[in-house]
Amino acid sequence: MAVNGARGAAAETTTEAGPEAGPEAGSDGARPDPWWKTAVVYQIYPRSFADSDGDGIGDLPGMERRLDYLAGLGIDVLWLSPVYPSPHDDNGYDISDYQGIDPVFGTLEDFDRLLAAVHARGMRLVMDLVVNHTSDEHPWFTESRSGPGSPKRDWYWWRPAREGREPGTPGAEPNNWASFFSGPAWEYDPASEAYYLHLFSRKQPDLNWENPEVRQAVYAMMRWWLDRGVDGFRMDVINLISKDPALPDGAVRDGSPYGDGSPHYTCGPRIHDYLQEMHREVFAGRPGEPLLTVGEMPGVTVGQARLFTDPARAEVDMVFQFEHVGLDHGADKFDVRPLRLTDLKVSLGRWQTGLDGTGWNSLYWNNHDQPRVVSRFGDGSGPYRVRSATLLATVLHLHRGTPYIYQGEELGMTNAPFSSVDDFRDIESLRYFAEAVAGGADPERVLAGLRTMGRDNARTPMQWDASRHAGFTTGEPWLAVNPNHTTINAAAAVADPASVYHHYRRLISLRHDEPAVAHGDFTMLLPDDERVYAFTRRHARVELLVLGNFTGEDVRVDLPYGESWAGAELLLGNAPEAAGPLRTPVVLAPWEARVHRRTVPAPRQEES
Repeated sequence: MAVNGARGAAAETTTEAGPEAGPEAGSDGARPDPWWKTAVVYQIYPRSFADSDGDGIGDLPGMERRLDYLAGLGIDVLWLSPVYPSPHDDNGYDISDYQGIDPVFGTLEDFDRLLAAVHARGMRLVMDLVVNHTSDEHPWFTESRSGPGSPKRDWYWWRPAREGREPGTPGAEPNNWASFFSGPAWEYDPASEAYYLHLFSRKQPDLNWENPEVRQAVYAMMRWWLDRGVDGFRMDVINLISKDPALPDGAVRDGSPYGDGSPHYTCGPRIHDYLQEMHREVFAGRPGEPLLTVGEMPGVTVGQARLFTDPARAEVDMVFQFEHVGLDHGADKFDVRPLRLTDLKVSLGRWQTGLDGTGWNSLYWNNHDQPRVVSRFGDGSGPYRVRSATLLATVLHLHRGTPYIYQGEELGMTNAPFSSVDDFRDIESLRYFAEAVAGGADPERVLAGLRTMGRDNARTPMQWDASRHAGFTTGEPWLAVNPNHTTINAAAAVADPASVYHHYRRLISLRHDEPAVAHGDFTMLLPDDERVYAFTRRHARVELLVLGNFTGEDVRVDLPYGESWAGAELLLGNAPEAAGPLRTPVVLAPWEARVHRRTVPAPRQEES
């Protein structure tokens, strides 16, 4: 099929030419742009993707059996959330062995077969790298906690209780930092008579990157995976690895006993040194290998991201930032506020402008930490689920950056109907609920926030077909399947040319085939309009106009210089009303998205 052909040809070209190759010249004409500018990444959450053995948990053989589905979609890169051995306190993001596969997912031999099958289809595979912290069951930490004289004691952040305080009692922690998963960021270990730092779960102790032995151990592990054939890494919270060694208190939050430590560990004092060292030790000297480095960076600013992704600095290729997925947060992520479209334009527009010409961004709505976007920003439970899902996809994918699709997003999968706290599995949601209710919050109000924003919304099993458990497993799934799988599933979507799935295929094909999508400049239109998202992309003499109606009503669009777009061909649309060339004035149907293309005159040569 056409999409497959476009993807396969691009993959063949870049594999032969090396990591800096690509089908288009760079904007300055001096060197080709990297291959990943025209690529689309698909994230797999292994526990929930495909179960081959009936134990209710997804696994590597299950993934391998579904690769043709992903190839048919046109995917270039697969990103696997962690499959390493783990106690699964945080679903695998607490790693106990960096150079193995958890038996629940399979074996190293299964991984090697999966990797070979991915490469045979012209795709690449990126591993999740979690090196801000390990599991407390990792041998490094087991050795570290054996006592102050341990050779690995300084591999983690161990500190005594505050002076004058009884160890293990509230307020005796070495500083007042809060954990991302509620409570203090310190755990007292009676056997060691000291506290260790954990920005996340108490079972996820933070590594001390100040220690060069830690860094060298991490780099050796990374080289081991690259030697095995993986094509790069998505680096989990990588901008948190550098802490201020003084570990000072943070400003105390209103209504909280804890302080905000983020100024002392977000993009800390040596973060650029560490990432540049990582590049030298791990990635430099591997010419011709198509490697990708993606830095997940909570709290990163546009200016910082520009530094991180400047190719001349050799740190990471692109960032994952969180600004746009925090726009509907109130006091915290579970205090949900309505999204203002103008806020979204300001945020996404700032990143488009701020990284232009130097840096690069990841484009996403969904991942394993975010609720389903069609339920969040679209019409997930209404009559326009398909239309709004395709609108959200169109607007996102036509921005400058590399798009990421999270499993099931291409089907328009929705949030799940969790009825009680007992339906949740995620450590973040469960701890938040317990702490909030203990503090006097109304349980039903807390539950409403979890239903809307909880991470388990992204983790319900992939909906393959209308059968029992959605074709995900023959056993009992680890997390309940969304009941709407009988109508929202891959089998039905592949068979329906008007489905969300086929719209994603067309979007991916457009990125592969139209240089303006990956390489064009970006101009925001109608910045103050609360209903319509509009912008242009231009590359050479090709200009694209992108229009999206974020409402359930017809909207008339008064475009600047709209008459000049009259007759522009329709490249992609999600509504029958859009058929044919552009007519002015433009009237968009509910949740309608369009991409129009025109050829602009070449600039006149100045007379000598």
